[in-house]
Amino acid sequence: MPIALFALTLSAFAIGTTEFVIVGLVPTIATDLGVTLPSASLLVSLYAVGVAVGAPVLTALTGKWNRKHVLLSLMALFVAGNILAWQAPSYESLILARILTGLAHGVF
Repeated sequence: MPIALFALTLSAFAIGTTEFVIVGLVPTIATDLGVTLPSASLLVSLYAVGVAVGAPVLTALTGKWNRKHVLLSLMALFVAGNILAWQAPSYESLILARILTGLAHGVF
């Protein structure tokens, strides 16, 4: 398998996993952050908002870029968002992290 195809496959897997894995963690997140279950569930919806907003806006902004640079930039944004989510000290910072990763997903 060519290395580029492997990289795209791994990226698509990572993005798909990030989108859905949080659903099973919502009760734990609610408990750990001291928020209600509906508030923690909002993290799933805000990711979807990031995808819906990010797709058209960022695609238009990066339309003239080299596709390889776009993909590398998106994966950098995706990794940064996930690192922020991993280290999130509060509910608000976790919301920001989920929106950032959603923006990257929308364009990817």
